[in-house]
Amino acid sequence: MKALTPNDQLFLWLERRNQPMHVGGLVLLKPGKGQNTADYVHKVVADMRTFTQPVAPFNLRLKSRLGMWFWMEDDEFDLEAHFIHLSLPKPGRIRELLELTSKLHASPLDRGKPLWEAYVIDGLEDGRVALYTKVHHALVDGVACMKMLQRSMADSPEIMDIPPLWANPNLRGSVQRSDAAEGLVTLLSQVASTAKTQLLSLPKVVKEVGRSLWQTSVADPDFVSVIQAPRSVLNRRITASRRVAAQSWSMERIKACATGLNLTLNDVVLAMCGSALRSYLGELNALPARPLVAMVPVSLRKDDTATGNHVALLLANLATDTEDPVERIETIARSVNHSKERFASMNQTEIMNYVTTMMGISGFNMLTGLAPKLQAFNIVISNVPGPKHTLYFNGAEVDGVYPVSLLLDGQALNITLNSYAGKLEFGLVACRRTMPSMQRLLQFLEDGLLELEQAAATRRR
Repeated sequence: MKALTPNDQLFLWLERRNQPMHVGGLVLLKPGKGQNTADYVHKVVADMRTFTQPVAPFNLRLKSRLGMWFWMEDDEFDLEAHFIHLSLPKPGRIRELLELTSKLHASPLDRGKPLWEAYVIDGLEDGRVALYTKVHHALVDGVACMKMLQRSMADSPEIMDIPPLWANPNLRGSVQRSDAAEGLVTLLSQVASTAKTQLLSLPKVVKEVGRSLWQTSVADPDFVSVIQAPRSVLNRRITASRRVAAQSWSMERIKACATGLNLTLNDVVLAMCGSALRSYLGELNALPARPLVAMVPVSLRKDDTATGNHVALLLANLATDTEDPVERIETIARSVNHSKERFASMNQTEIMNYVTTMMGISGFNMLTGLAPKLQAFNIVISNVPGPKHTLYFNGAEVDGVYPVSLLLDGQALNITLNSYAGKLEFGLVACRRTMPSMQRLLQFLEDGLLELEQAAATRRR
């Protein structure tokens, strides 16, 4: 058995019916010119059903001991409980696909089994085939998911007979079986090691927390505090219903804006989101007077491990109180750089402990729901790096890779994107009841990019 880290266990503690804690991915496949879609789906589904023995981490289920969660191998794995083939009703538009994805994503995973599910979905009117997969966040983070995706695809359409994600030998991890005595010894050893690491990080964490509190008191304009986020419709309680929306944007367009404004690609992405949220909330007559704050995960992963979570969190001022797009993106960039400079002086453990301390107020609310007015941020915006070249799965071209993330009570909208083959693929998830007509945000994101393109063109002239 292997104990979950405190960060990974947090995702289990946070889970409730209205906030299942899994992340997902929607992949669109385009069969080649010589491939009949029905024949392709029949063969792929039949082949997938032959892979009844998963590799790590897909063969792991939870076990509780001494008040902690552990991963252990599932000796009674049943593929039929994890892999399902579905067909869309005619006409099979993208709209119907996203409706189905929304319903699948709203259902929690069964903790009595390995925490993942995979679906093949056909019936799309354009002949494409969809793969939707969801995995519990306690098992993997977004960066690990993207790495697993790349390893489960091929670089050429000529490569066939590729195993499905859960049985791909390239993802095989080392899992050591242990009896109860060994598990107890391992637990005590891990607790001792963790305690030592935490104690060594304490002086630096105390110093940085004190520095942050001092900066808040003197109102540093580029520092985003954990008590700065305004109340908004984004931060109401959520239901179990979900709405998923997705769209791609050319990486070339976004990079051209970044170059023209002498900023980064991530600055442009956050500015697009800030502009879209300003327009969406303005349309609802619900735009706060103070600027919205985004929580932006930053990967600390330095290896190719598949399991666990290795991320820090920084706060970005989205400047939604600002009408001018150039002023907005420059405000965003300064707030992000402020956090990055702080993290540069800390190691990974110190960063994680600093973030945990500073986010304690918001974390307490998420765990208990007792203080809904205490929040450190209004929305989560994640950017996960992905493959730069086109991938293939058993002869079909991977035409799109869209992330489908999770929601928390008081966080009714999530925007996650990943790069793929010269595009940025945006996946938006919202509580259907809390965020009406959420798909309008896709048009507002395009409007935000157009604003920045015009600003960049003006600056070049």
